[in-house]
Amino acid sequence: MTTPPPAERDALLTAFSKALFKRDVDAIYRTVTPDFVWRLPIGPDAPVAREIGSPEQLADYFDARERTYDGVRFHDVVYHHAPEATFMTFRVTARRKDGDAVDALGMERYLFRDGRIALKDAYWKRIGVE
Repeated sequence: MTTPPPAERDALLTAFSKALFKRDVDAIYRTVTPDFVWRLPIGPDAPVAREIGSPEQLADYFDARERTYDGVRFHDVVYHHAPEATFMTFRVTARRKDGDAVDALGMERYLFRDGRIALKDAYWKRIGVE
């Protein structure tokens, strides 16, 4: 696996993030490998919760997220570059459509291959009392 230098990773992650927030599946797939995998922190299948591995699954995820949450916002986003991976730390807030607030701290691990993102592995930890 070839990992680009930090400046290239920053540019790639910026393009990826912009496409992600626009829900632009085509633009996302210009920044990732053809076999890109996104492991989500929430879902039915332990231990990975939910795994997205195709443009169709990604579009379905965006639709499901739209039906489930309002006002998803990421705060305090920081990228930490290690030799073989980049880690992103953040806080995420939202409101579930059923009315419950979401407030979580998170971390994502990104792996790269051939100048693109090969893996986005996401983890969340809820803040507050359940």
